[in-house]
Amino acid sequence: MNNKKDEIMNATHCFTIFNQAIDAYHVTDDVDAKLNNSHKGIDELLYHKCWIDTVQWHLEDIIRDPNINPTEALVIKRRIDKSNQHRTDMVEKIDDWFWNYFGSKNDLNCGKINTESPAWVVDRLSILALKIYHMQEQVDRKDSDAEHKVKVEKKLNVLLEQKEDLSLAFNQLIDDVMEGRKYMKVYRQMKMYNDESLNPVLYKK
Repeated sequence: MNNKKDEIMNATHCFTIFNQAIDAYHVTDDVDAKLNNSHKGIDELLYHKCWIDTVQWHLEDIIRDPNINPTEALVIKRRIDKSNQHRTDMVEKIDDWFWNYFGSKNDLNCGKINTESPAWVVDRLSILALKIYHMQEQVDRKDSDAEHKVKVEKKLNVLLEQKEDLSLAFNQLIDDVMEGRKYMKVYRQMKMYNDESLNPVLYKK
């Protein structure tokens, strides 16, 4: 086994970094809290990615307040739109890292490709880490009744099962590319709504 594979990113490591970001955010639980990321390399990207997701998770909660001021809601909606673009940009940076990491191991002639790139699986893992954190939060609530607790415990168990399955699928994907059984291909998202030359609402003004 070469040194590169010894250093390979796996799902367990991803969740470790994600949980650090989620825990750090909840120290203040403030969507305006400053990102403090001391990680380097791929860990810096993973931490930053999950921080973006965590802040956006709470922005999505805030905007659903039925009594929110419409002006404030519009400001938050614009912020969520910007966050979505930032999230996509970060995923593409993570895919760049994987592309460079696999290097010559990425055999484009092997004939098998995955439905999504490694970084988009990482994106799903990050969101899953947030779902698990907040579902556990619901399980631990002191102001809810027994029926609520049973309901959310069932949901938490499904999320934990999904974590096991998705982690296995991610690890298998990484191994498959490293061993030449699959190849990685990247398609940029090319989102149109933020592009003034592609969104008709913007370019017709």
